[in-house]
Amino acid sequence: MNDVFTNLGIDPGVLLILLLVLEVFLVLAVFIMSARMRKLNARYTSFMKGQDGSSLEKDINKRMGKIDKYAQNFGAIDDSIMVLQETLQKTVHKYGIVKYDAFDDVGGKLSFVLALLDDTDSGFVLNAVHSKENCFLYIKEIMKGESYIMLSNEEVEALRIAKRYGNDDLIDE
Repeated sequence: MNDVFTNLGIDPGVLLILLLVLEVFLVLAVFIMSARMRKLNARYTSFMKGQDGSSLEKDINKRMGKIDKYAQNFGAIDDSIMVLQETLQKTVHKYGIVKYDAFDDVGGKLSFVLALLDDTDSGFVLNAVHSKENCFLYIKEIMKGESYIMLSNEEVEALRIAKRYGNDDLIDE
């Protein structure tokens, strides 16, 4: 046997050391794989604890049924959201208020203008003019941000504030 290794030019001692290193490496690999297998087995046991294959299948089917039900409801929810968005565009939700003194002899800024608009800047301007004896209310229709009736300075300011309502990123002019 020595002749075989000698003919190949390999020292039998070196070959023995290489085989021992390879054996140590393989033993370490077996221990590492064994540890991984125990860990995987523990996870599997934990996952399957208290359930057999059929009950797990029932649970998965039950959850899939719920997912299908939710998917069907999403269409109805999307339709409802569209209706709400269309309705919201038509509602009055932008406003502007300006308080002022209508007459020199009446102080305290008891007169005011209230502008109420929807998304298309349509709505109305309500002007409440307060004097010592009376209070007068005037309403003017607004269509797309414009009035066919001449507006006072206070009404113009209230309309400007209402048009910009919700646009905090705009800089005051």
